[in-house]
Amino acid sequence: MTNSIASRNKNEAELSTLLADIRACRACADVLAHEPRPVVQASATARLLIAAQAPGRRVHETGLPFNDPSGDRLRDWLGIDRATFYDPARVNIVPMGFCFPGTATRGGDLPPRPECAALWHERLFALLPPQSLILVIGRYAQAWHLGGRVHRTLAETVRHWRDYLPRHLPLPHPSPRNLLWLRRNPWFEAEVVPEVRARVAAILGRSEMPTSRRAEGHR
Repeated sequence: MTNSIASRNKNEAELSTLLADIRACRACADVLAHEPRPVVQASATARLLIAAQAPGRRVHETGLPFNDPSGDRLRDWLGIDRATFYDPARVNIVPMGFCFPGTATRGGDLPPRPECAALWHERLFALLPPQSLILVIGRYAQAWHLGGRVHRTLAETVRHWRDYLPRHLPLPHPSPRNLLWLRRNPWFEAEVVPEVRARVAAILGRSEMPTSRRAEGHR
């Protein structure tokens, strides 16, 4: 028991140090049009992880992940309030790029900077506890977390969400720019969102696990 507590304390200390290093990172200072402001939320206790893409401008300005209309829709998909969402003891939020990458010429945000994953992700995920569920948002996060299992398009990957359970569940980005995608794919909010809410509620201790999850126990 003593060794277990010592090991846990050591891991928490290493995670705290690593998170401080990430938040202090300036690796992209020469290529960003603004001051770097890495945004990440993580702890050694959360069992739900949101694997996102990169902060938007409003997140960059406030330092809070998903503190924008995208976050409002994401919290609605998950069925949780802001207090729960921003509780690092319960929810980890780790984007592919920790800093706002800037705005593209044609509008929308640029892709996540590739430096973050190369510099930080392997070390960070090695210190995080086993995640009960990783919600993988957008094609950049899906390429990293799902690897060769992704399909040709994001829609196909999300449509095959059952193939990635019980550990991963791919989602489209909740950005208002994706409203057309949501209208063209009504099955997502009809089939996937209720499953997401049930699984998130089960992990956070608010209900029993969904029926489909019980069937996975013998895979």
